[in-house]
Amino acid sequence: MTVTKPMNAASPLRITGPFALVLLMAALLLATSVARAELMIRVTKGTGEAIPVAVVPFGKSGDLPAGDDISTIVRNDLEMTGEFTPLSAERMLSLPSSGDDVFFRDWRMLGQRYLLVGNVTRDGDRVRARYELFDVNSEKRLLGETSTTSVNNMRTLAHHISDKVYEALTGEPGIFSTKLAYITLDEHEGKPRYRLQISDVDGRRSSVRLESSEPILSPDWSPDGSKLAYVSFESGKPEIFIHELATGKRTVVASYPGLNSAPNWSPDGRSLLVTLSRSGNAEIYRLDVDTRSLTRLTDHWGIDTEGAWHPDGEGLAFTSDRSGGPQIYIKESERASPRRITFGSRYNARPRFSPDGEYIYYVHQREGAFHIARTELDSGDEQVLTRTGMDESPSIAPNGRLLIYATRQGNDSVLTVISTDGGAAYTLPAARGDVREPAWSPILR
Repeated sequence: MTVTKPMNAASPLRITGPFALVLLMAALLLATSVARAELMIRVTKGTGEAIPVAVVPFGKSGDLPAGDDISTIVRNDLEMTGEFTPLSAERMLSLPSSGDDVFFRDWRMLGQRYLLVGNVTRDGDRVRARYELFDVNSEKRLLGETSTTSVNNMRTLAHHISDKVYEALTGEPGIFSTKLAYITLDEHEGKPRYRLQISDVDGRRSSVRLESSEPILSPDWSPDGSKLAYVSFESGKPEIFIHELATGKRTVVASYPGLNSAPNWSPDGRSLLVTLSRSGNAEIYRLDVDTRSLTRLTDHWGIDTEGAWHPDGEGLAFTSDRSGGPQIYIKESERASPRRITFGSRYNARPRFSPDGEYIYYVHQREGAFHIARTELDSGDEQVLTRTGMDESPSIAPNGRLLIYATRQGNDSVLTVISTDGGAAYTLPAARGDVREPAWSPILR
């Protein structure tokens, strides 16, 4: 895609042994049968202060492919954050395709704060989109740009426009061009078939990157978005793989006796935090990706697992039962002593830092149910974000504004996205069956 110069733009079990966590995750995946299908998006909750924005259907010129309407995708992208309330096209008094055709009085009368107009033109095998974003009250143009892409890549172009609009309105990077990785399972001739899949952030354009009759767990994106690390049982035991997405090349990087689990990429992409039981007890190690050298980071009779790097690449968080049950601990550096940070319940696990390092998110048990919670590290204040009862596997969007996790709705397992303060929400159920283990990619350059 080409962008031209802007146009004057202003788990419900206590950990009891080295394999307990891995076996629990596998059991959760095996509990139901999942069919291969694209995810669907369903907005379930908005914020009370969503900003009104009008995304006018873009003008069209030339033979454009059906199905991927750019303005519709942009409108859906903005709506799913819960921060914006797009105006329906049926309520619009006019359909301008450029700023020269806009009568701001009409949009003020409709209560709109922002207005996006544009047009799409096909030229051979290329598509060009010219768009402009306006502040309705001040009648000021906030953004103006022309972007081009191949005719088969219009959805990518639409997500790019959504990112630009979102950043212009919030000051934060958009996440609509990012990807999701997740695990599904179906039955084939009475046997389980696991699939590692990748999709757009709205669940569309899903693709299967790995199929296996044995469990696949814990996908984690490299910082540049070019690789996934994950756990596979395809050899009959848990091993950690690095999977190059462009080529499909897969490399085993940890296959020690016992447990090999919970890979988490360092911010510089040079190492992984991994959980190994090679010494007899589950401990956290740093694994150098190039040399395969190991540095042991925890040493305790309790079980230490689920390591997560701090964004500064120095500190880390992990789950340990050294206090009698799963709790979150932090090490400010590799050599620092661990410090417990969760005290609100008997079960807190699977930590993940916010991109700015100010919060840590995790699975939290309360009154027999499992929710997603967060703790502000400076104050120690804890906030329970979800109330859906069987929540797991939180993953944070790279701009820190949204969080995805797996949960249950009725008999189905779905992925749910909420704002990181627990506000707006939408779900990504499969067309049939269940999905698990979501991982949000970094912003892809």
